[in-house]
Amino acid sequence: MASSSAGWVAALTAAALGTVGFLAHQASSRLPAELSRVHATSSPAPGARATRDARHPEALPLGSGRAERVVYSLDGDRVWLVGPDNRVQATFRVSPSKVDPVPGTYAVTSRSKLITGSDGIPVEHVVRFTSVEGVVVGFSAAVDEAAPKPDPGLRTGGIRESRADGDKMWRFATIGQPVVVIP
Repeated sequence: MASSSAGWVAALTAAALGTVGFLAHQASSRLPAELSRVHATSSPAPGARATRDARHPEALPLGSGRAERVVYSLDGDRVWLVGPDNRVQATFRVSPSKVDPVPGTYAVTSRSKLITGSDGIPVEHVVRFTSVEGVVVGFSAAVDEAAPKPDPGLRTGGIRESRADGDKMWRFATIGQPVVVIP
């Protein structure tokens, strides 16, 4: 009798957690971009432009902020995971989404371990940080490691990374983590 009660409680708890996760995702996808932006110590100065070293594309761009943060370069299609000591813990290339966020500082608003992306591809380690005109923008890794095949008629916000890099992002970018988007 006790094991059947424990199973029932576990099932109810799992259902409740699933519902809360779904509702959090729904709410975050409806937030205007302005609400998901943050003003943190990691934020670059307004109007500042981060400078990249063309000879060393993996080097952290100057002017990309300070403190712990994710830095995403729109022009460089690269991400840096920066620790609290302002040292790069990892950097990797990404495939950009069709919809770009405006450069600025945001915060991770929601995460999903495994879902189907807006392009119909199963993705994992989804880390969302803003939305642009109703399109949710975030990092993810295709489960089958396939390169994105963008449909010209489909507006998507998935910034794709390898599964190994997606795992690094998943462990680093928890809810509230600053995400600095630079040109």
